[in-house]
Amino acid sequence: MWFRNILLRLFSSQSSNHLNNYSKLFRMIKKLTKMAQQNDVQSNLITIDGSYLEGGGQILRNSTALSVLLDIPLRVEKIRAGRSQGGLRPQHLTGIQLLAQLSEAKLHNGNIGATEIYFTPKTIKGGNYLADTKTAGSVCLMMQTAIPCLLFADTSSQLRLRGGTNAEFAPEIDYYSMVFQPIARRFNFNFDMTLVRRGYYPRGGGEVRITVNSVDQLIAADLTDFGSIKRFFGRSFVAGTLPKKIAHEMAETAEKLIHKQYSKDIPIEIEVVKEPDNMAMGTGTGIIIGAETTTGCILAASALGKRGVPAHEVGTQATQDLLEDLSYQACVDQHLQDQLIIVMALAKGHSKIRCGPLSDHTKTAIYVAELMTKAKFTVTEISNSTASNTTKSAFIIECEGIGHKRQV
Repeated sequence: MWFRNILLRLFSSQSSNHLNNYSKLFRMIKKLTKMAQQNDVQSNLITIDGSYLEGGGQILRNSTALSVLLDIPLRVEKIRAGRSQGGLRPQHLTGIQLLAQLSEAKLHNGNIGATEIYFTPKTIKGGNYLADTKTAGSVCLMMQTAIPCLLFADTSSQLRLRGGTNAEFAPEIDYYSMVFQPIARRFNFNFDMTLVRRGYYPRGGGEVRITVNSVDQLIAADLTDFGSIKRFFGRSFVAGTLPKKIAHEMAETAEKLIHKQYSKDIPIEIEVVKEPDNMAMGTGTGIIIGAETTTGCILAASALGKRGVPAHEVGTQATQDLLEDLSYQACVDQHLQDQLIIVMALAKGHSKIRCGPLSDHTKTAIYVAELMTKAKFTVTEISNSTASNTTKSAFIIECEGIGHKRQV
């Protein structure tokens, strides 16, 4: 009604300058159109509580990625409220800015320390993108959000990501190549990755280059058949000024722990490495230990060395984490659980994964995925008798995906 009244007033003007009236009408229509678009954005806006469960950066990463993929305007409040230093840190801001760039999004309040952002995406555009945390912030966490989006871009893309390749509280680059990449292929989630240089805390300076070719759709996968363990593998490394004997000690510790629980007939292949100076920035040490089963399940766990922590303790931490997952006959380890939730929600068909107890990261990922995609997840507890005659419950996570398609 108010729009009709405006037009009637405009045309009933006694002015003889009709051209001026048409000009006024055009400007008014533009203004009203803009207002209508803003109202439409506000009506579709989804608000995410960033303090939910683990209250860290993951809820921010998953919600902004789904915002891009589903073209949903987003408000995230209480960002990283569960952390001692809340709000956006450089690595989080860099990741969001990368998503804004590849989706031509409007990002409001994108500042270090911000506890609330508004994010309004447009179209996902393939191309060449560079993101640099300028810290030791994890490049793998940027990969978690950018790659799923670029899979649905209009053309192929190349990413150059700089920061920490082996960082605490994040998947390491070796985990991405050894575990995530081969498992993701089962969902038609494909990308190529080249490690240019490793970067460690506190300097960062690592670089990874990634090529992502568009797909029409992700497909469901069933990761519930554990089979039996075919082999153990791993990589134990030192870089910078640290001696190679540290890497040997971590690897030897891992082998001894594995042999205490599993037959020596199962091969163990742990690569022991002193990183070349031109392939690593700074000083660092760590180990990743993995297992592959006869049904193609791949699980792993890792640990980084710290000043004052003996090498054997680092090797023990990584190995015990892996052995804990294997005790559930899990097909997906505790680090991969949450990373597959967004993939399962987007895929076409019914996906299932078998894992140990759900982490807060996984519960948070399910919350965000259900809220934004409307896909539904179910979690079923399964009793699992172990070799020591104790009962440990494994869990099956299932989802009927929405079958998201690339827009052409």
